[in-house]
Amino acid sequence: MIMRVEDLDPRAQDRERAELLMADLDWLGLDWDEGPYYQSERTDIYHAAVTKLDELGLTYPCFCTRSQLHAASAPHASDGTYVYQGTCRDLSPQERKQRAIVRPPATRLHVPDARDPAGTVTFCDLVYGPQTEVLARDCGDFLVRRSDGVYAYQLAVSVDDALMGVTQVVRGRDLLGSVARQSYLMGLLGHQPPSYAHVPLLVAADGRRLSKRDLDLDLGAMREAGVRPQRVVGMLAHAVGLAQDGEEITPQMLLDRFSWETVARHRVDIVVNSEVLL
Repeated sequence: MIMRVEDLDPRAQDRERAELLMADLDWLGLDWDEGPYYQSERTDIYHAAVTKLDELGLTYPCFCTRSQLHAASAPHASDGTYVYQGTCRDLSPQERKQRAIVRPPATRLHVPDARDPAGTVTFCDLVYGPQTEVLARDCGDFLVRRSDGVYAYQLAVSVDDALMGVTQVVRGRDLLGSVARQSYLMGLLGHQPPSYAHVPLLVAADGRRLSKRDLDLDLGAMREAGVRPQRVVGMLAHAVGLAQDGEEITPQMLLDRFSWETVARHRVDIVVNSEVLL
């Protein structure tokens, strides 16, 4: 288990907040063997990866603004990603030079044409089963570096998963649509992708994801209110078929009864009323 803090965006570079999140995990009984690693300290590694892609002739500068992207394409159905239409792909050197005077470019990865088998990624998710994505159709040429110089999530996590020897990624189902891009990037950089498992999300009764912005209780508030961590773990385990209703349990106690087959049969998003736990 590796602890990695994905804080590339300057707005997310808050060590105190990261430490609070790690304290929450410790309270739940979840620990790790390596780290924490902070992506904000690994930018030289991401720079080397983008340089390699540049040298392979697979990248190009993109000058599109967010509003232009939104106006040109409908969002991908699964995760809100906008399918890039290749607007800047074939700009001449002179056009790129002129546009760079007005706006610093982002860097995009040129994916294969939809008819090219190299651009079709298939994998079997441990919860949601067989998946197929055609990069050109489902996301288009995607960012590896933003116009402000921040390396893109897809690039950073692909490089980190490869170099850290990650063999299995477990995360929320909202990131299922990222697997194709990350697997494709790993292949270009000479690495094998890990296996993936995408699990149900925690949502409120109206289907929205829980958020402190919406005044949903967080683990810190529950801890201060005297809620036992075993009760929280038990509730979540029950939601995916691993514990009885009302059972209090630790993560370590779940090891012997865990199976992906059981989780896959309970893959509906988990409606949480945190007030009930208090």
